[in-house]
Formats: sequence, C-alpha cells, structure tokens
Amino acid sequence: MTIQLLGPPYVERDGVAIRPPRGRKAWALLSYLLLAERPQGRRHLAELLFGDAEDPLGALRWALAELRRALDLPDVLTGDPVRLAFGDRVTVDVHQVVRDDADPAPLLAAGGDLLADMNLSASPAFESWLLVERHRVSARIEARCRQVAVALLAAGQAKEAVGYAARAVARNPLEEGNHELLVRSLAATGDRTAALRQIAVCEDLLRRELGLDASAALREAAAVSTGNPVAPALSGRAAGSSQLDAGRAAIVAGAVDAGLQCLRRAVAEAARCGDAGLQGRALAALGGALVHAVRGRDAEGSIALHEAITLSIRTGDRATAARAYRELGFVEVQAGRRDTAGAWLSKAQDTAETDAEFAALLGLRGMNASDHGDYPAAFGYLNDSVERAVRCEDHRQQAWSLSILARAHLLRAERDQAAAALQRSLDLILKQRWMAFLPWPQTLLAELDLIAGKLDEAGDALEHAWELACQLGDPCWEGMAARGLGLLNATRADYRTATKWQDEAGFRCVRVPDRYQWVHAYALDAAIATAVRQGDRDRAVPLLDTLAQLAAHCDMREFVVRAHLHRWRLGDGAALGSARRLGATIDNPALEELFA
Repeated sequence: MTIQLLGPPYVERDGVAIRPPRGRKAWALLSYLLLAERPQGRRHLAELLFGDAEDPLGALRWALAELRRALDLPDVLTGDPVRLAFGDRVTVDVHQVVRDDADPAPLLAAGGDLLADMNLSASPAFESWLLVERHRVSARIEARCRQVAVALLAAGQAKEAVGYAARAVARNPLEEGNHELLVRSLAATGDRTAALRQIAVCEDLLRRELGLDASAALREAAAVSTGNPVAPALSGRAAGSSQLDAGRAAIVAGAVDAGLQCLRRAVAEAARCGDAGLQGRALAALGGALVHAVRGRDAEGSIALHEAITLSIRTGDRATAARAYRELGFVEVQAGRRDTAGAWLSKAQDTAETDAEFAALLGLRGMNASDHGDYPAAFGYLNDSVERAVRCEDHRQQAWSLSILARAHLLRAERDQAAAALQRSLDLILKQRWMAFLPWPQTLLAELDLIAGKLDEAGDALEHAWELACQLGDPCWEGMAARGLGLLNATRADYRTATKWQDEAGFRCVRVPDRYQWVHAYALDAAIATAVRQGDRDRAVPLLDTLAQLAAHCDMREFVVRAHLHRWRLGDGAALGSARRLGATIDNPALEELFA
C-alpha cells in the first residue's frame, strides 16, 4: 500500500486507487501522525483537530476507526499515545523522497504541496502546523534534488543532473543557488544556449521579485568548470603538489584569487598525470576554498567536494574524505538544509579519527542543532568540540566552537555563561590574530552589553564590528553588526535610525546566494520586535511573513515559534496556542519566560 500526501492525497494498493477515508479531518489526522516526530497522545489530537466537536475524544475515535477501515488494517492506529504500527506494509511518498538513501527517481515526479488544497479553518492550530510542515517538506525535497544534481554533475552525468536541478528551481525559484546549479548542469551538457537563457530568467526573476541583482557566480556558471585553470598548467606530479601547497598558503594569507588559480592548476595537473590521490586532495582544497574564502561559490565548491570524495574513496584517502564530508555538511548547515547537513556530518563522524577532525565536525553538529532549536544536543556537541580542540591545540576551532556555544547560552538568556564563553573565544581570536572571525563574537558580546544597559560599550563594539565586516566583505558579519546597531538605536528611542540599520541588515544578509540563513532570521526577528513595540503594523506584517516562511523552510523551530508570538502580539488570538504547541519540545527557558 502507498499513501500519497504530496498533492491531493490518495491511497493505492498494488497500484490501484482505493476508496479514501471519509472526511478531510481523517486525512489531516493520518498526515499529522505520519509526519510527527513521536507518537501523539489522544487528548492532544482531539484538541488539535476536533476541538469544535461536542465530544472531541469520541470524534477522534471515529476518525481512527474510519482510517483503519479505509486502509483495511484493523491492528493499526491504536493505543494512547496513538501508534501507527504499519511496519513494512505501507509506503509513504513523503518518507520515500526525502530519505538520503532512497532511490532519487521519485523526486522527478514529486509535485504539489503537502495535502494540496486542504484547509481546516475550524482547526486553526492544525492549519498553523500544516503551513509550517508544507514549507519544511518542500525544503527537504528541494535539498534532496540539489544533493542528487550535484552528485550527478560531479560524476560526469550532466544530462541526468539537469532534471533534478530543474526540480530544485521549481520548488524554490527565488533561490539563486538553484538556478546556478541548473546553469552548470546545462553548460556541462554542452547546451550553452539553454544555460544563457536560464541565467536571463534568473536575473529577471530576482530583479522583479526581490529587487536584487544576480551574483557573478551565476553568470560565470555557464563558462567555468570546477577544475579548469585560467593560466596554462605546469607539468608533473611535483608541479601539481607544489601548486596545491602554494594554493593553500595563498588562501590562508588572504590572496584568494591567486590561491584559487594555484588550486585549479593542481587539479588539472593531477588529472593530466593520472595521480588520483593528488587530484582528490587538490579538489578538496579547492572546494573548501570556494566555500569559505569566496562568497557565492558554494555550488561550485560542492561539485569539487563531491569529486574529491569519489577519488578519495577510490584511493583510500580517509582524511580527504572526512574533510570533504565535513565541508559539504557546513554548506548545508548554513543553507538551513537540516537533513542533508546531518547526513554529511554523520558520514564525516564515521570517517573521522583525530581530535582535530572530531572537533571541527562536532562544532558543526552543534551549530546545526542550535539552529534547529535542539539545545541539549547542541551543548553536548559543542562542549565535546571545545574539549577536543583544546587537546589538539587547535585554537581557532576552540574559539569558533566557544562562540557558537555562547550564542546558544545567549538565546536561552543564560547571560553569565554566554559572557564567559565569549570572553574565552575573544582571547583566543586576538592571540591568533584571527581578524576575519572577530566581528561575530564582538556582535554577540555587544548584545549582552545592550541587555545590561551598557549602551556606550555596545555602540563602540558594534561600530568596530561593522567597519571590519565591511572591509572583509562578509555578509554574515555585516548583517549581525547592522542588526545590533538597529537594536542600539531602538533602545535609544531613535526608531527612524533603527529601521534604517535593520533594513541594512536585511539587505546584507541576502546579498549573496550562499548566505547563513540563521543570521537572516535573527535579523528579521529583531526588526519585527522593534516594529511591533512601536505599533508599526505596516512594517511588521511583511517582515513577519518573510520570517515565518524562512523559519519553516529552514526548519528553525524557535523562529517558527517566535513568528507565531509576533502574530499574537499583532492581534491573532489563535497564534499563541500554536506557539505553545510548537514550542513544547524546545528546551529554552527564554521561550518559557515569553509565554509566561
């Protein structure tokens, strides 16, 4: 039996549609149980879907019985909490298309939203859940399409990649990175005309819908292949190895363009002389540089990393495979693609052996968990990362993980612990002269000063962070600093200046396609809170719509809850109940204070 939830829902047995369960609420109940993370209690289900009935629990019992009859499975959907107990007798389309190890072919046919055209206006709590779940499921399908397209492109199967890249574009047409992936796939098939046409489509769409210009990475995607050097390659394995060393050194020194050229030469020379091991290491270095040192190049970097994994597995180069898995995990964490991020980081963890490798990947797992709103898991990963970084004397990794740990404490209003972790992070950063990372902990510490009423100290730190972020050209740090300056001016009751800085933060956060989605949500949340306190509904509502969609799409549970709380403050009485239900599984004392 197959249960189809994407598009209009229906049930098939042996490829033949069977009579569906009667009533929209039966479908709603089945979908909720299938997609919930854990078994649900009967009282909760009755309140969620049948609160308007004279006997909610009785209505629930009828709906469960109707589902058992329609599915012809008398032993399922029983107990309290209600358990599915389908075993391997039932396949659910949503589960099949989002699984990392599933056959990707159904992705090409997966169309429509979750429970398309269904609405239950009498059950606003379920409507809120369904809206969030539709975004979440769509995002998971989009992420899988991207993952498959990149893997096929890296394997030289560009024609097959085109279909999956096109599906990613269809799922999220305002994401420039999806268009770039499609352009690369079309160009790799030799259809340059189609690639150029897709660039024009994307440019018009971004300008019309978002008021943004497309990045250079989109335009160059039709012409530049991952390992293709601009200058002629040198010859021999020694030359390739020296180019790899020179490229790494140049990237560390900040000479990015020169470093990329050296790394591309290393890839090309290793391929020419048939040294798969050297080629894999060079591709991993190139992919990492494209991801970290150049904004807007995550798609190109991901292709290089996929190629590196293929070669490192063939040659038994464990360390290179571990690094490439981790870097791909980083790309997915920043993009808010939780499941694919977790899959890559699990592979990195299975491959890792050294404290340095574990420190880096556990830091990313902690970041992913924190973004998701799973604080217990985040603290476990991040504390382990810090301890391992200390053992192997990787001071930059220690500073990085401490800053993410501090952010989690800040979000939970554990300010003393946040301040202690930030001070340790800043001390290490200054000793290492790691100026490229300095704006991040600076802005977090400035927020603590703002909360404590130390406005002058906060202002000095935020202005320094802003200037340095602009010099670095890092949109994440720019967005964080501008957000902080907006809050500073709001605290000083200068609403006009506050909104200017908050608008600047919003622009900086989205000016490149491979942005850190959590920072964008964090900036939106602050701007909405400021507008709501000012009574500026016209400003708050469109920002809130953007936050709600972004938070659901990127599975940032705490921002989903905060979006509902903003709606409640703007007069939506049902939103508070939805916020409570959605926030029940988030272990955050700060949220509990907001509810209180």
